[in-house]
Amino acid sequence: MSEIINPFGKPILAVETDFCGRRLSLEINRVGFRSTASVIARYGDTVVLGTAMLSKEAVQGFDYFPLSIDYEEKFYAAGKISGSRYIKREGRPSDEAILIGRLIDRPIRPLWPKGYRHEVQGIATVLSMDPDFRPDMVAMIATSMAFLLTGAPFEGPVAGLRVGLDKEGKFSSFLSPEQQEAGGLDLVVAGTSDGVMMVEAGAKEVSEEQVAEAITYAHSAMQPAIAIQNELLKKVNPEKQEYTLVLPDESIQERVDKWVKGKLGANLRAPYPERNDLLQTLRDAMHDELTPEVEDYEDKKQEYDDAFTLAVHKDVREGIVKDNTRPDGRAMTEVRPLSSQVGFLPRVHGSSIFTRGVTQAMNIVTLAPLSYSQAIDTMEVNGEKRYMHHYNAPGWTVGEVRRLGSPGRREIGHSYLAERALTPVLPPESSFPYAIRSVTEIMSQNGSTSMAATCSSCLALMDAGVPLSAPVSGIAMGLMLDGDTSYILSDIADAEDFAGDMDFKVAGTEKGITALQMDMKVHGLSVETLKKALLQAKEGRAFILNHMLETLEAPRKDLSQYAPRVESIQILPEKIREVIGKGGETIQKITAETGAEIDIEDDGTVRIASSDLSSINAAKQWILSITAEPEVGKIYENVPVVSVLDFGAFVQILPGKDGLVHVSEMSEERVSKPSDVVKEGDRVTVKLVAIDDRGRLQLSMKAAARELKDK
Repeated sequence: MSEIINPFGKPILAVETDFCGRRLSLEINRVGFRSTASVIARYGDTVVLGTAMLSKEAVQGFDYFPLSIDYEEKFYAAGKISGSRYIKREGRPSDEAILIGRLIDRPIRPLWPKGYRHEVQGIATVLSMDPDFRPDMVAMIATSMAFLLTGAPFEGPVAGLRVGLDKEGKFSSFLSPEQQEAGGLDLVVAGTSDGVMMVEAGAKEVSEEQVAEAITYAHSAMQPAIAIQNELLKKVNPEKQEYTLVLPDESIQERVDKWVKGKLGANLRAPYPERNDLLQTLRDAMHDELTPEVEDYEDKKQEYDDAFTLAVHKDVREGIVKDNTRPDGRAMTEVRPLSSQVGFLPRVHGSSIFTRGVTQAMNIVTLAPLSYSQAIDTMEVNGEKRYMHHYNAPGWTVGEVRRLGSPGRREIGHSYLAERALTPVLPPESSFPYAIRSVTEIMSQNGSTSMAATCSSCLALMDAGVPLSAPVSGIAMGLMLDGDTSYILSDIADAEDFAGDMDFKVAGTEKGITALQMDMKVHGLSVETLKKALLQAKEGRAFILNHMLETLEAPRKDLSQYAPRVESIQILPEKIREVIGKGGETIQKITAETGAEIDIEDDGTVRIASSDLSSINAAKQWILSITAEPEVGKIYENVPVVSVLDFGAFVQILPGKDGLVHVSEMSEERVSKPSDVVKEGDRVTVKLVAIDDRGRLQLSMKAAARELKDK
């Protein structure tokens, strides 16, 4: 096989190492010649292309870092063609691809210098996928390496590891999805050589101590993937990019700092929203006073506004570090005032409002038959999802005019986090055969709406009568670092989030953690600090959970009168064809005449759904009559006579099942002609007295009458 020739004359370089029991290799100069940098990462049979692009000039007029990171699923990587009948090309990224893109973005974004304004794009494309493990962590490594090779001021490398529990209960990585599910822990940790940058997990009520141990394991085990990136970086030694940081004018910052001196601190310490009003009044006063004093102030107003915001952030940090006082006067572990309500929407299946300070989440739950489950068709998964949580937060919830549109990456991420928090406590399909849609409509934002969504969703599920195995609450933790000293804050509001160094969201039951998400804004954090935050979060979760249980102490015993009822019956799989009928004729007739929805699975499970119990019973009896087998000794009442002959009459006891009532079995008295007793279309009561060796049914009207008389 001939070797690829690089058109720029660059040799193909590769490095490799042992990483968690498999060979990890990084290779450059084989593909992607026109990108700023490209890397092929191989791990087992998984191959991921990481590409990075940098604009040559800084983008003017941006007040944020224009970084975008995407994860591209390719069906061919898994040897699949999309299951969609009409669309075979990959289209809009799946929610799963968006979530993985966020997963890669979150540990990488804080490692760029503040004020960097060159446009940066990273794309991880999965070219081949080993089905034994998920490819997302290989994609993170490929993306990190690509950014390192651009020569940009990226302070990586970064690596990630997905950790679970093996069948012996020991921590392990690169488990199969089935093994990960069976172990009850799905933890992703990303970090640098010095500390942890990001944590995300779903768990089946795992303890804080075990999660901390898993983070320690992951950070240690990922080091070979960090070392191999440094090895390749050293070999390539890319040319450093020249850049200029866009930072606030120091003279403007000095002038604003001088103006606000003595006006912040205790003067602004008040509960939200009073603090926000005081802050806005002070901001407006600064603009009013400086406008006539500063030449071209209107042209520089945004810079003065940004400088004011930085001064406030600095004041928030100083208040916590020096005085142990939070912006609204709360103690470090204190949760904002709580209130909640359930069942306030009359026609929905379950509803709640959960309010914490100024943050408020409304949740509405809808129940439906399992046929309404969401079909999942991605590179990794073909299947269905019965529990769906959707999160919406329009602009008015933060006091902004914002055009409505489809959900963004933030909304999808918050949807997933709250969904993950409740999934471990949902009842199994076998005992609760419903598709469940939970929608959180954010009513007001001031910090940690994803955890408000979690609490509100739990209450609405309980209000809907979903028999959760345990209630779930959530809390967002913050962190301020001052040298080696860390200050951990429970239930952070926006002001503390913007000024702080960490956003750490933890959800779980009284027993343990069901979901968590941690993002750092500084360069890594020790596991000991994370453990301390986890234990403090446990106390906050318990406080919030107690409040929730005061609102509704347990799931309602009965479903809403407007929710469909679902009942299951079991039929023989070989009878399915008879229930469906030719071209679906039979099942369509049952549905049309009873008003019930019917789903039939391959194993013969039949689920019948309707908000009207009589509809369910009618459909059930119809199906049972189709699938029932004749029973010797059973009396069949009010069944039709289908034909009358000289020697007797044929009676249909079940659909498609006719038997003969001989003339001698029609009455205790002698009958000379069957037509003297019955005619076609009459309905009679018969007893099945025998089935001969040819399967013919022998019926008796006389025996049925005698038995019913004796009773």
